[in-house]
Formats: sequence, C-alpha cells, structure tokens
Amino acid sequence: MQTVHEEAGLNYHLCRWCGTASFRRLLCPVCASSDLKPEHSDGLGVVVRSGVVHRYTEAARNESLVRLPEGFVFRCRVVGAAPHRVSVGAQVRPVAVDGPDAGDVVFELCEPPACDEWF
Repeated sequence: MQTVHEEAGLNYHLCRWCGTASFRRLLCPVCASSDLKPEHSDGLGVVVRSGVVHRYTEAARNESLVRLPEGFVFRCRVVGAAPHRVSVGAQVRPVAVDGPDAGDVVFELCEPPACDEWF
C-alpha cells in the first residue's frame, strides 16, 4: 500500500439548520435535515480511541476514532507506526490511499512515536 499526502484536508458537511458538522452523512445526525452545505477542514485531528484489530486479515491493523476541530468524530485507520503504538492524544493528518482501500479514510501520525529499545 502506498500513501501520498492529499492536498490537505477533508470535505465534510455543515447543517444549515442547526450548525452540526458531520462526515459522510446524507442527513444531519442532530435534526435530520437534508440541507447540508459542503465545507473543507484542514484535516488535522486527534486520536480519541485506538485499538488493534486482527479480523479478516493475517496482519494486525489499527482502528481509531479521530476527532476533528470542527466537532465530528469518525472511525478510521491510522498508519505510520505499528498498530499498537498509536496512542490516545496523538495528532494525525489525512493521507490518500491507492489500491483496494482507495475509498477508506486513512490518517497518519504527524509525529511518529519514539522507538523503544526493549519491548
């Protein structure tokens, strides 16, 4: 899998009725309005939950919940470090993915974790 930096950011929707930000939704999650306007985020987020997943593959991968400053949280994969090294509070940025995972939202760590001498 090859990752390439996006032009920076993510596109999301902002509800014109209640002002709630949402990502990949057809309706506002708060008021159920369909009057959503597109907005652009710089894409820098913070990991609020992180876990290692082994299902459907032989290799372990990371699944995290990332919060963006615009107020929405979503599930994604974080790359750039071993899956167990992604910690809560780490800053992440979006990357574009080529190949079979092209539609997935993938983030990478802004600052890789320090390497430990022992495990």
